[in-house]
Amino acid sequence: MARYIGALCRICRREGEKLFLKGDRCYTEKCAVERRKYPPGQHGQGYRKLSDYGFQLREKQKVRKTYGLLERQFRRYFYDAERKKGITGEVLLQLIESRLDNTVYRMGFAPNRRRARQLISHGHILVNGKKVNLPSYAVNEGDLVEVKESSKNIPEIVDSLSRSEHRGIPAWVEVDGVNLKGKVLRIPSRDEIQLPVQEQLIVELYSK
Repeated sequence: MARYIGALCRICRREGEKLFLKGDRCYTEKCAVERRKYPPGQHGQGYRKLSDYGFQLREKQKVRKTYGLLERQFRRYFYDAERKKGITGEVLLQLIESRLDNTVYRMGFAPNRRRARQLISHGHILVNGKKVNLPSYAVNEGDLVEVKESSKNIPEIVDSLSRSEHRGIPAWVEVDGVNLKGKVLRIPSRDEIQLPVQEQLIVELYSK
């Protein structure tokens, strides 16, 4: 499956704000957005006036790039959100935020979502005591997410959890840092989703 493997900092610079794609580096002076406050490329420093479509597209791309989703995956999440009760934009973000790779990242077991996907794909993560190697797996209220016993000594996991105070642990999960376990207390509300995006613009984009 196609996946972006280029420089992550270029994505943040393109969107004009931090998407925290590189973990701890995003909290230091080395952050590319702090050093170069303009889009990448030859014409990055030129003035660009966006159309309504341009604003809608940028909001969609911001969410897609933040969670590391392909266009096809994102579109499927949108259509699922349309069929569910509630405000489509909020439901869309809830569905994406409830992915297992994002949950592992939010619990602090990985420095970013890309590494969280690798941990899951390599079989290091258990959900309710069973190995799940699908990053897109949707967690539910009450699910127990933990690092496999034989993987608890992986330095990156331990180090990531110790540094998680940078981004904080959201209120919709509960984490036992000693045993490397976490529990999903509830599906996150819009206020608990740490993402500065106007989801209504995404709904308008796909509703044309």
